[in-house]
Amino acid sequence: MANQSQLGFQDASSPIMEELVEFHDHALMVALAICSLVLYLLTLMLAEKLSSNTVDAQEVELIWTILPAIVLILLALPSLQILYMMDEIDEPDLTLKAIGHQWYWAYEYTDFKDLTFDSYMIPTTELPSGHFRLLEVDHRIVIPMESPIRIIITANDVLHSWAVPSLGVKTDAIPGRLNQTSFITTRPGVFYGQCSEICGANHSYMPIVVESTPLTHFEHWSTL
Repeated sequence: MANQSQLGFQDASSPIMEELVEFHDHALMVALAICSLVLYLLTLMLAEKLSSNTVDAQEVELIWTILPAIVLILLALPSLQILYMMDEIDEPDLTLKAIGHQWYWAYEYTDFKDLTFDSYMIPTTELPSGHFRLLEVDHRIVIPMESPIRIIITANDVLHSWAVPSLGVKTDAIPGRLNQTSFITTRPGVFYGQCSEICGANHSYMPIVVESTPLTHFEHWSTL
C-alpha cells in the first residue's frame, strides 16, 4: 500500500516485483553515471579551451561509440531476463479468471466448482472504519501464499487493465481475448490495485484487492 509523500515503489510482495525494483535501481545508477559524466565534460569544455587535436581524436570517437553500446547491453540483459521470468508460467497451483466489466471485476476460481463472485468497490458512505477509501471491495480475491498463481484476464465490454503494483502485475483485459500472467506472493497480507486503463466515466472506481493467506486459511475460505 502506498503511503503519503512516498517517493519509491511499494514494498515488493512477489519475486517478480523484487526483480523489477532491483532493475530500476540498476538503471537509475547507470543514468546517474551518464549524467555525471556529461556534466563533467560540459564543465570541462566551459572552463578550458579544448585543442583541435582533442576534438578530432579518433580515440575519443571510438570511446563514445563503444561506451554507449556497452551501457545498452548492461541494461538489456537484465531486462530480457525479467521479461522471460514474467512470461514463464509453469504448473500453477491455482488458476483464477478475472473479467472486467463497466465498472467492476468478476472472478472465477476455475479449479473449484461454483466459486465465482463479483467484486464491487465499497461506497464511501458504507466504508467501515479503518478501511481505505476508493480501494476497498465487498469481495476480495483470496489466494494461498507462496504458491504459483495463474490469472487469466479478459473483458466483457471495453478495455480494462488488471494491475497490482506490489505484486508486479499489470495485464490488459481485452474483449474477445484471453491474456494470462502469473505471480507468487512471498508474504501474507492485503495488496491493493486498480484498473490501469481509462475505460470510461467510472474508471477510477474499479479497485482490486488481493488477500494472501496461508494455505490452511485458504482451504477453509474456499469451503465456506
